[in-house]
Amino acid sequence: MILVIQRVKSAYVEVEGEVVSKIGNGLLVLVAVEESDTEKEIEWCADKVSVLRIFGDEEGKMNLSVKDVKGEILAVSQFTLCGELKKGTRPSFSNAAKAEKAKPFFEFFINKIKENGIPVKSGIFQAMMDVGLINDGPVTIILEKKR
Repeated sequence: MILVIQRVKSAYVEVEGEVVSKIGNGLLVLVAVEESDTEKEIEWCADKVSVLRIFGDEEGKMNLSVKDVKGEILAVSQFTLCGELKKGTRPSFSNAAKAEKAKPFFEFFINKIKENGIPVKSGIFQAMMDVGLINDGPVTIILEKKR
């Protein structure tokens, strides 16, 4: 599993000109499920995102999680994070999980975060989406969990 986690002041997903999801303060998480992933990797990532301390405390140090600041998460499925450029100039997506596997694992990821007490919204799986955000910091973290 590959995640790109961005601390945001706000973020939204738009499909065909209509806003389908929107959050205020929190995290925008771009999510890629890889073919080798199991529920174990997905759960580990969901738990890690839930407690990741990338929000500033009263001294400005990154000591608070999204839950601590009563923030939200906007999760967006993005298989292109699996793109490999070892050969040539066109990415290969052979490591990306097929939709039949990726969609239930993406939903499992969202549900695990909700179980951790954090509000989660999402984009629409396999839709062409416009994603907008106001990055806070900017703070961007890449998290990978390999089997």
